[in-house]
Amino acid sequence: MSVLQKIADIEAEMARTQKNKATNAHLGLLKAKLAKLRATIVTEGTKGSGGGGGGGGGFEVSKTGDARVGFVGFPSVGKSTLLNKMTGQESEVAAYEFTTLTCVPGIFYHKGAKIQLLDLPGIIEGAKDGKGRGKQVISTAMSCSLILIVLDVMKPILQKRKIEYELEGFGIRLNKKPPEILFKKREKGGLALSVAPGCQLKDCDEETVAQVLKEYRIGSAQVRICCDASIDDIIDVIEGNRKYCPCLYVMNKIDQITIEELDIIAEVPHHVPICAHHEWNLDGLADTIWKYMDLYRIYTKPKGQIPDYTAPVILPAGKNSIEEFCLRIHKSLLAQFKVALVWGQSVKHNPQRCGKDHRLMDEDVVQIIKKI
Repeated sequence: MSVLQKIADIEAEMARTQKNKATNAHLGLLKAKLAKLRATIVTEGTKGSGGGGGGGGGFEVSKTGDARVGFVGFPSVGKSTLLNKMTGQESEVAAYEFTTLTCVPGIFYHKGAKIQLLDLPGIIEGAKDGKGRGKQVISTAMSCSLILIVLDVMKPILQKRKIEYELEGFGIRLNKKPPEILFKKREKGGLALSVAPGCQLKDCDEETVAQVLKEYRIGSAQVRICCDASIDDIIDVIEGNRKYCPCLYVMNKIDQITIEELDIIAEVPHHVPICAHHEWNLDGLADTIWKYMDLYRIYTKPKGQIPDYTAPVILPAGKNSIEEFCLRIHKSLLAQFKVALVWGQSVKHNPQRCGKDHRLMDEDVVQIIKKI
């Protein structure tokens, strides 16, 4: 029996199993088996993404700039038009489906940051199982700092659910944070499961967790849960290869709807209404992309001169220390580092002498003092 047939059988069994306390352990075991089978498809897809498996050109695009944004969506929703309008890059546009057959990169500048945009081919149903070029498309999407799901405003709900289902099946978690679960294998001692005060296990118990670990051939492990966790969260932590990625839903072709419908869409979280063809609200989309990527602009100041506000050093919010700042400029700078003078929101007085562990904030000004 093929892997895809096994996946289909497990999904069918899950669909016909009633959800209650008596079946939680059985459903947890099925979810673990499903995750293991999908992991084999993911590894095959990642291997094939560079060599052009499935026909056509390869998908490998060298990473440039400060961040990478991927356009994901069904065919003919306007991804290529959006790329052309935002970057000036020529991605082929036509009124028929599957115009874009390989990954088309473009560069987009915003607030001093150089952002790489990737126009990925249209996703079809069953992409996570390898249909079309689905595995290569989603594998490339996993390398992005932000995913833009481009939807046709005339049929958004159906497209949104299908794309989310495909991405979830591939291990991409949209607009979620990693669960606060400590998982550590041990040589002996069995399962040591503890739940922090104020937290709870949803739809599972210790027996279900033990059965899931047994499916992964783990007999002894320490599991510390510090959040309200479901069995899906525990499986994600055991797998260890999940991508937690911010996501924006871009509602394209708003020239086809009424003002009242547009007002409703504008209030939905994580959604940005645009019309790529008429260039409506592209500035608003650019600002929202910047907000979701959570990037910091750090300005350099040479000794005795005014700060250089034309070319900021761009740092992600999680890597905003002075050490990361030095490495972004040049790796040899860290060896010569003595102290940094910092002006801005991250310090109590201006300037302040800071070490390499100091955390910077957006629009800080930094002067590096080297060892003599």
